[in-house]
Amino acid sequence: MGGPRQRGPGRSLKDLKREINARNGGGEGVSGSAKQGGRHDRHTPAEVVDGNGVPYTTGQVQSAEPWTPSPYTAFKVLLSARLGAAVWSGISDCDETFNYWEPAHHLLYGQGLQTWEYDPRFALRSYLYLLVHAIPGWVYAKLVQPNPMLVFYFLRCLFGFVCALCEVYFYRGVLCEFGANVGRLCLALLVFSAGMFISSTAFLPSTTSMYLTLLSIGAWFHQQYKLAIFFTALSTFLSWPFAALIGLPIAVDIVLLKKQVRLFTTWCLISAGTILGPQVMCDSYYYGRPVFASLNIVWYNVFTSHGPDLYGTEPPEFYLINGILNFNFVFILALFVLPIQTGARYLLKSELASPGTGFFLSDTLSQSPMYLWLLVFWTTPHKEERFLFPIYPLICLAGAMVIDSCQKLFYFLFVKVKSRHFLHHTTWLGVLAISVSALLSLSRMTALYQGYHGVTDIWMRVNQLPDFSAPTTVCVGKEWYRYQSSFFLPSTSFKIAFLKSDFRGQLPKYYSKPHQNTPGLLSTQISHSDFNDLNMEETSRYINHAGKCHFLVDLEDTAVSDLQPNYASHANWTVEAEFEFLDPSASHPLFRALYVPWLSRRFTKYNRYLLLRRVSPRRITPSED
Repeated sequence: MGGPRQRGPGRSLKDLKREINARNGGGEGVSGSAKQGGRHDRHTPAEVVDGNGVPYTTGQVQSAEPWTPSPYTAFKVLLSARLGAAVWSGISDCDETFNYWEPAHHLLYGQGLQTWEYDPRFALRSYLYLLVHAIPGWVYAKLVQPNPMLVFYFLRCLFGFVCALCEVYFYRGVLCEFGANVGRLCLALLVFSAGMFISSTAFLPSTTSMYLTLLSIGAWFHQQYKLAIFFTALSTFLSWPFAALIGLPIAVDIVLLKKQVRLFTTWCLISAGTILGPQVMCDSYYYGRPVFASLNIVWYNVFTSHGPDLYGTEPPEFYLINGILNFNFVFILALFVLPIQTGARYLLKSELASPGTGFFLSDTLSQSPMYLWLLVFWTTPHKEERFLFPIYPLICLAGAMVIDSCQKLFYFLFVKVKSRHFLHHTTWLGVLAISVSALLSLSRMTALYQGYHGVTDIWMRVNQLPDFSAPTTVCVGKEWYRYQSSFFLPSTSFKIAFLKSDFRGQLPKYYSKPHQNTPGLLSTQISHSDFNDLNMEETSRYINHAGKCHFLVDLEDTAVSDLQPNYASHANWTVEAEFEFLDPSASHPLFRALYVPWLSRRFTKYNRYLLLRRVSPRRITPSED
C-alpha cells in the first residue's frame, strides 16, 4: 500500500497534478533516459506510426496534464445543483421538522412546537446548533420582513451555498491526494448524485456533519492537520457526536504514522475549549441548568436500556437498498473499493509508478472512514436514511476511485501500444460511467419530486390563506409526520393541531409561555411532566374533535378507520386545494423509484393530497387554544 509521503515546501496544486499524472503513466517531466532500466521500461519512447502511416515517437505526442475544472467553475456547477435541491427537494424526515425547523421558528417568532428532547429534564439537543442556523434567518427577516416561508427557503439556499463551498474544498483535496482523473470523476458524482440532492440542504445534524466531513477529510488530504482536527471536533461536539468515527483514521494517521502527538494533543484541547465553552454556556442558558447536550444524546442512544430502537428497526438490507436508490451502481462500486484497488495494484504492479492510488495516504487508510461508518451503522438495528449523510461525499470518492482503476485496467490490459496517457484511450469509459449514473440519479430525483412534492405544494397553499389576525387552527391527523413546519403558516395567528389517528407514539407540543409571575424565565427553561423518553402516547397532544379545526390537511387513500376517516367525503368539509401524491403500495416498485417518461404514469397510481376547509367553522376562543 505504500507509506505516506511528505509534501515538499511550496509545491502548488498544479505541480502535484503533474507529478501524479507522471506516475500514473502520463510521463510528463520525466525523460526517457531516466525511465530506462526502471519500472517505466514499457513507456520509453518508441517509434510507432499513426493512422496515416506517419512515424513518430511517444515522447513527441505526450499530452499535457488531464484537464480539471477550476475551483471557481466547480463552485458554480455545485451551487447550481444545491440551489436546485433547496427548491425542489422536500422535507423527507419528520425529525427535521419537529427537532430543528420548529424550535428555530420558536427562536425567530416566539412560537413553535417542542419535542421531548428539548425538555430541560432530558436536554438532548443543542440550542447553539439551532442559533448557528437561525441567526442568518433572523437577520434576513429583520431586514426584509418577508413571509415566514421565504425565510425557510432563504435558509435552505444558504445551506446549499455552504455545502457547495465545502464540496469545492473537498474537491481540491481529492485533486491533491488522488490526481486529476479521480478528482473530476468525484466532482461529477457529487453534482449529479441523488443522495447529495436529498442531503445537501436538510436542516439536520447529519447534514451538518456531512459539511464538516467535506472540510475535515479535505483538510486531511491537503495535509492541513490542524484544520482536520478542528473540523472533526466541531462536527463531534456541535453537530453529531457519532461523527468522531470519521475522525478516527485521521487521528491514527497523525499520531501513529506521522508521530505528531504534540500537534494532535494541542489541537484537540484547543478545539474542545473553543467549541465546548460557548456551547455549554449557551445550552445552559436556554435550559436553565448546566447542560452538556452532546454527552446527553450519547448517553441516551448508547447507555440506556431502550434508546433509539423505540422508534423502529430495519433489516440489514435497508442501507443497501437505500444506497442503490441514492447512488445507483456507484454505491456497489464504493462498497468494493478496497478489493478492487488491491486487485488493480496486483495486476498493474509492473505498470504503475506507485503501488497505491493516493499520493500521501494508503488506500486502506483513506477509505477507512467510510468503512468504519458503515460497519457501525449497518449493524445498528435502528436505521434511518439520514444516518449515512455524513459519508455521502466519501461514497462519491470511493466510486470515482473504482472508475479510475477500471480505466487503468482497460488501458494496460487491452491497449497494445501504450504511446499516450491512459486517459486518451479510456476517457470514454469514465464519461459512460458518469453519464449512466447521472441519468439514473436524475431519474430518481424526478421520481421523488413527481411522487411526493404534493405535500410541499399543499403547505404552500396553506401559506397563502388569508390572515385575518384571528386564531386559526390547521389540523393534521394521520399526516402529522409530513407537516412541513410552522414556516409554512401565514403568521403566528395560525396554529397546528393534531387529530387523534392510529399512531400511538408521542407527539410534540407548543412551547409554553412563561407565567407573568416568573419574570426572566424563558419558555425553553420550562419543564413538563407530560414529556417522556419512552415514546409513550400523550393524549394531551390532541385537539378534542375535528369541529374545532378551520382547515385540515389530509391524504385521501384506502387507510380508512374510525380514527382516520375520509374527511373529504364529509359534507362539512370542502376541498380548498388538492395535489397528486404517489401511492407506493399500488405502484410498480421500479417506476415509483425511477421516473421513466411515458411509462411511469402507466405503472404508478396517485392519490389526492388535500387541503380541506370546514364549512362555517366554529371559531376557537383563546381559552380553548
